Amino acid sequence: MRVYWPTTLTALAAAAPSGVLAAAPAAVHAVTPALREFYADADPRELEEELEYAAMSDAAEQSLRLLATAPAGTAPRRVVLALEVPERALPRPDAAGWSAPERSRVVLDSDLTLGALVSVHVDDGDAEEDVRAAVAALPAADAGDDDARFTVESAEGHELLWYDATELPLLLAAGA
Repeated sequence: MRVYWPTTLTALAAAAPSGVLAAAPAAVHAVTPALREFYADADPRELEEELEYAAMSDAAEQSLRLLATAPAGTAPRRVVLALEVPERALPRPDAAGWSAPERSRVVLDSDLTLGALVSVHVDDGDAEEDVRAAVAALPAADAGDDDARFTVESAEGHELLWYDATELPLLLAAGA
C-alpha cells in the first residue's frame, strides 16, 4: 500500500542515518474511504491517480504545518516521502473528516523505514518565498481569514518535484 509521509528537510536529514523515518504509531496520508467518498464524482478512468495525488497533496499541507513549528534554519520547502508499506501494516483511520488533510490521514502501527521509500517529493527553490508566506499566514487562515487562505493556497500551487529513492543522499547533501 502506498502512503505519503510529510516531513521537512531538517527532520529528514536527522532521521535518515538511522533508517527509521518515524516510529510507530506513524501518521501518514493514504487513499482512505473518506477520500474516495470525497472524489465520488471523479472520472473513473483517472480516479486512482487523482486519489493518490490528493493524498500526497494532503501530506504536503501537513509538511507546511510542520515547517511552522520547525527549528530556525529549516529550509522553507515542503517535503513528502512516498513509501510502500506491507498490507499487514494496514492503517487505522485517524479522525476521518471531509476536509484536507483529515480525509486521508491514517496511523500505521509499524515504523516507517527507508527500506520502504519509493520516491521523494520536494519544493523547488522557486517556491520558498510562497512557502514562507504561507507558513506565516497559517494561523490567520485557520481562523477563517480569506486573504490568508489565499496566501496558503499560493504555496499549494507549486508542484513538488519528484526524485527517485536512490537520489535521497544527493538531496540531503545538497540541502535540496
